[in-house]
Amino acid sequence: MTDGVGLATIAREWGRIGCIGFGGPPAHISLLRDLCVTRRKWLGEAEFEEGVAATNLLPGPASTQLAILCAWRLRGTAGALVGGFCFIVPGLVLILALAALFLATDPPAWVLGAAAGAGAAVPAVALHAAWGLLPASRRRAGAGTAPRVRWVAYLVAGGVAAAVTGPWLVLVLIAAGVVEVAVGAPPGRRASWPVVLALPAASGGLLAVAWVAAKVGALSYGGGFVIIPLMRQDAVHTYGWMTDGQFLNAVALGQVTPGPVVHTVAVVGYAAAGLVGGLLAAVVAFAPSFVLVVLTGPRLERLRHNGTAQAFLTGAGAAAIGAIAGSTLPLAASLHEGWQFAVLAAAVLWLLALRRGVVGALLAAGAVGALVALL
Repeated sequence: MTDGVGLATIAREWGRIGCIGFGGPPAHISLLRDLCVTRRKWLGEAEFEEGVAATNLLPGPASTQLAILCAWRLRGTAGALVGGFCFIVPGLVLILALAALFLATDPPAWVLGAAAGAGAAVPAVALHAAWGLLPASRRRAGAGTAPRVRWVAYLVAGGVAAAVTGPWLVLVLIAAGVVEVAVGAPPGRRASWPVVLALPAASGGLLAVAWVAAKVGALSYGGGFVIIPLMRQDAVHTYGWMTDGQFLNAVALGQVTPGPVVHTVAVVGYAAAGLVGGLLAAVVAFAPSFVLVVLTGPRLERLRHNGTAQAFLTGAGAAAIGAIAGSTLPLAASLHEGWQFAVLAAAVLWLLALRRGVVGALLAAGAVGALVALL
């Protein structure tokens, strides 16, 4: 740990990143590197990269876990709690305020139009996220023919689960990881992984909010965007807290606000039970990140050299990427207006062909929707 870094300094610097961290994990990693390695020299480049690699092996929002880990290295548990809290809270406050506006009983027409426009671009954003995760996942799978075949199988299984089966996605993610661990274990050696308890879904109310958020926080392998298929079935179909259109709006809000994409779960919680539901969802979703980093901090770097962990993430991560891509089908099917499909096509062109930014695509789509509503 680094001597002389006060909790007030951590609160200020991590809070600043939480306020300006638009653009998802790449932006968060860049800001943390600039702060901890380049400007303040609290951490070495190799130490920082080890942290990036290790947190990518954990379930949950990797950039949030990296922020918690960097703060933990400076001031231990107290630093982790303060740094993580200050990183998360600015975006959470903003997204809950926007949720109150967009989910109001009778919002202005331009608000509804902006929501419909931004929501129309969400399937393109999901496809862009899946495409961006493919290279790293493919490298992890290895160069052999058998790993490549299994990797494709996990990818397809995740895509089908997200597009068709809905509630079974969590089991598919876990199964893909477990199969890869079992198949990849050395002959004569039994591979093991912590047992995952498949608890039954709660019947409704705050317990159901906590259940949905727990799945998001504990099973988000492959990046924050895998929360889309994880949450959509519960929020829209199982519990009926939101319409398909409102869920698209929630995902869009999670993209245009600073901080982790997992903030989207707070909008779902708000739709279910107001401000209490939103705060509860956020606490439950982010709690595993604090627990994992604080409890495993001294041994976290060893995780990236652990064959079992690497194998599990190869399977579960590939299935998660497939799930993100597969979720674009039901998301696109929830669009109804002709102009929304035009916005979706433009967003695909903007993100995949021109390779421009996600925030710009969503803001432009929202502006188009607001204009359509006013006209």
